[in-house]
Amino acid sequence: MELLSIECAGKSLRLEGSMAGWQQLYWDNTLVSQIDASSTSDNQMTHQFTLMHGEINLNCKLIVDLVWQPFSLDYTLSINEQPLDQGSRNQKDIEQQVPFTPPKAERRFSLIGLVSLGMKALKSAKLIKVVLASASLAAYSWLFSFQFALALIACLVFHEYGHVRAMKYFNMKTKGIYLVPFLGGLALSDEKINTRWQDVVISIMGPFFGLILSIILLIAYTITGNMFFAGLAVFNAFLNLFNLLPILPLDGGHVLKSISFSMNSVAGIVLCAAGAIGGVILSYSLGLTLFGFLLIMGTVEIVLEWKQRHNSHLLPLDRYGQVVSAVWYIGLVSSLIGIIWYFASTGDALLQLPLQILGT
Repeated sequence: MELLSIECAGKSLRLEGSMAGWQQLYWDNTLVSQIDASSTSDNQMTHQFTLMHGEINLNCKLIVDLVWQPFSLDYTLSINEQPLDQGSRNQKDIEQQVPFTPPKAERRFSLIGLVSLGMKALKSAKLIKVVLASASLAAYSWLFSFQFALALIACLVFHEYGHVRAMKYFNMKTKGIYLVPFLGGLALSDEKINTRWQDVVISIMGPFFGLILSIILLIAYTITGNMFFAGLAVFNAFLNLFNLLPILPLDGGHVLKSISFSMNSVAGIVLCAAGAIGGVILSYSLGLTLFGFLLIMGTVEIVLEWKQRHNSHLLPLDRYGQVVSAVWYIGLVSSLIGIIWYFASTGDALLQLPLQILGT
């Protein structure tokens, strides 16, 4: 991941590294210094390199003092033994930075390039959004009714808007919301995330907005007694609960992956596995067989990838972030299940359907 980007001799000096211990230093996208993971176990690392600035040799030194959890980085840059720049960075700085994108090689004219250019033109005209939204409305109208299709699309847009708001909170440029027939919706951004905390917040805010909408619909049903509000509330709760299943690329998979990949000790992954096992036992005891089965699949997937967590370019969660993320996730899942359970207790066959699906 990118740790630092400053100016040196009129060009960009960029430091990349990982929790495995290696660091690579680039000047104008050219590798000028590298430290292997096995070379040192100290927090402080020194990069010494020589640059050609015109006909002058510049002897440069970058001293980096790095702590991963909680993240802090102090640096000092000197040229020819003269201090040039120094400063510090924290997690907020990492969240706000724009990830480095390697320059694309120049391509000659081709049919594929022409098609790609046409697709970009369609996107810029927002025609794709309109086409996909119309197709989604037609598909859901065919399955249900036109009125329910409109309500379902409103639920999907409300969910995706939660993702968009989270992206904007981190000052990320967004491409908007795309509705995909039979698959739901997508909230896309022009930028990549830099930290696991960003991944958690962006992922969980969609279902969180979905919970808020279900509560609003529950209140509307309580006041009016209209079964349309009840059906929409329980169906919306089920959709958002499904999105929180711990399997990728669903939102819940991103949340649990960010938590488990941020744990640096065996004890951490043991606690994560113990929590997952507890969730499986609770799911089966409550008759939520489908939820328990998918929880097992998602846990196995996360454990298998856990060993590669140090190679990630994302800044991991600190202990506080791990606890907050876990409590937020568990509370959100419990609230959505509570709404589904409440409507199932009314005895209406249609409102019992989501709970029956979870129990199969």
